Amino acid sequence: MNYLLVGLGNIGAKRRAVLGDRCVATVDPFNAAADAADAGAVDPARYDAVVLSTPNHVKLELLEYFLGLGKSVLVEKPLVFPDDDTAQRLERLGQRTGAIWYTSYNFRFEPNVVALKRLLDAGTIGPLYRAHLFYGNGTAGAIAGTWRDTPLAVLEDMASHLVDLAGFVFGRVGSDFVVWERRAHELKGPDHCILATPDRALVIEASFLAWRNRWTITVVGHDGSLEMNGLTKWGPSELIIRRRRFPSGTPDERREVVSGPDPTWAADLEHFEDCVATRRSSCANDRWLSRTIHAAACAPVEGGER
Repeated sequence: MNYLLVGLGNIGAKRRAVLGDRCVATVDPFNAAADAADAGAVDPARYDAVVLSTPNHVKLELLEYFLGLGKSVLVEKPLVFPDDDTAQRLERLGQRTGAIWYTSYNFRFEPNVVALKRLLDAGTIGPLYRAHLFYGNGTAGAIAGTWRDTPLAVLEDMASHLVDLAGFVFGRVGSDFVVWERRAHELKGPDHCILATPDRALVIEASFLAWRNRWTITVVGHDGSLEMNGLTKWGPSELIIRRRRFPSGTPDERREVVSGPDPTWAADLEHFEDCVATRRSSCANDRWLSRTIHAAACAPVEGGER
């Protein structure tokens, strides 16, 4: 498959590196290194599919354009619909033209996320008691005043990854979330949030105010626990598997460490091509995440607004 890459920023550059010669043209109105400033200037006969790495506010218009051409689209997360009607309209358009879209949540392909899911699916730590997912960095100052400084802010940017994993890893697709914390310290929208499933068994926390990059997933079950620390894009990623000692005592422990380079972009592209071949869209997942993000932006905070 040959690709048109739309959006030649930081993420677009990563995509172009993975695509190599299969990237036949690039589009970006703000980057002089791009081949064109407008997608309409590139002959659709030159490419089979599209990678959409643009700011969020132009994604829907561009997605509709390419689906109308019958081109399948890999969309960088998040793809937040204003309502279900928009999602359904785009899905029907793709069905008419034979195109699909897939919204990339590439952390699904982190080696230790894959391993953690495999261990959970195998019942390694028994019935689950609780899980906590945290994703944070210190970028609030760099985001303030840019296109990323929106009313949805950290909810769409970082928490969306964690909501996606709540479904993909923990099987909570379609779950609602209650808001435990939602604060806007330095941005127009929330720059720190804590959400939980109604049964309180799964908690996600995302922050632009962590100052140091941090990623953790902690899962506790009847027979042990799993703890993941770090992402390969930052360096070594560690997974700790602990087996409970009955009735108590120091658990047996095993550590697995995966170093970079980050393999998620290539794995994600391979998954997209499989989705194209089997005509599978991410529409249902995008609709759920959109509803969750919008609800978390305006739902009452338990215990009162913070």
